Amino acid sequence: MLVIFFPKETQEKENRSALTPQTAKKFSALGFEVLVEKAAGTKAAISDSEYEAAGAKIVDNFASGAANADVVARVKCSSCEEISAIKPGTLHISFLDTNRLSAEVKAFQKSGIRAISLEMIPRSTIAQKFDVLSSQASLAGYAAVLIAATSVGKAFPMMTTPAGTIHPLNVLVIGVGVAGLQAIAMAKRLGARVEAFDTRIETEEQVKSLGAKFLKIDIGEVAKMEQGYAKELSDEQIQKQRQGMIAACQRADIVITTAKVFGKKAPILVTKDMLDAIRSETLFVDMAVAFGGNVEGSVADVLLKYSNWVNILGIGEAEQTVASTASQVFAENIYNFIEHFYSREQRKIILDPSDGIISKCLV
Repeated sequence: MLVIFFPKETQEKENRSALTPQTAKKFSALGFEVLVEKAAGTKAAISDSEYEAAGAKIVDNFASGAANADVVARVKCSSCEEISAIKPGTLHISFLDTNRLSAEVKAFQKSGIRAISLEMIPRSTIAQKFDVLSSQASLAGYAAVLIAATSVGKAFPMMTTPAGTIHPLNVLVIGVGVAGLQAIAMAKRLGARVEAFDTRIETEEQVKSLGAKFLKIDIGEVAKMEQGYAKELSDEQIQKQRQGMIAACQRADIVITTAKVFGKKAPILVTKDMLDAIRSETLFVDMAVAFGGNVEGSVADVLLKYSNWVNILGIGEAEQTVASTASQVFAENIYNFIEHFYSREQRKIILDPSDGIISKCLV
């Protein structure tokens, strides 16, 4: 019987869990012994007793769980100290920022541990059921709008009052990926007038299908990467985009930026020069601040008063604010990944390096 271990997340702001009672039952039915570190689900409103009722065994600490585990699955990567406690040949599954966590990657290699980088899973039809990035980005886009709503100091919808009519807010979403689309949809649900921009002109139809207006700025042809992400723009294209965006930002009450370039620093979309040109009350919400930020000067989880007109709110990981739901979909993604590569006949997880999915995400 394979043993799968779910540690407690150690990062202060990490509220999610990689296991729910529902997926614990599924792993048990698949033939796994499920170990969970004490209090691993507390921040996601899951008690140890709920895990035990689902058939999991609670262990006191990381070392005791990792000592016998064939699989270690969690949200964020284990520390170098934790990696040293994992036995060789173990499969480790988590987010793994290979560009910033080079020491951890080397520790995996030195210890003979196979590591799956969840963010490197290709966005293909067959991999859709364990596309962790998409499931978390959807919730991040939803939550970012709610965070903006509580920070802007204004009501979203049009309202008729005895004192007169309150006009709906204008929201501009920059970047129409998974998070951007969900932000558009949520802002519309709250009653805002929504405009959206993306360098990929083919996203216009998606924006309009959600009842929003697509902002057109002619910056020339934009190449795409394999997974459909937009490639980095040239300096000339960036300047054209910024000039075209100033007027849109000027008429917006809230600007939400979502642009990330896979494996690289997030592009600066809103510069200080652009912020200085704003002469209307505008809240900029930077969803890419953890990757360097789209808004110049943004700080993670801090509301900055940039000027008399402009406030900047950097959101590290908006999905953390809905940790229970985020854990639910994350845990399902983890189960689906393991179940997809698990052989019931051989009772083991088969990771073929030539497989189109494994070749991309096995570090």
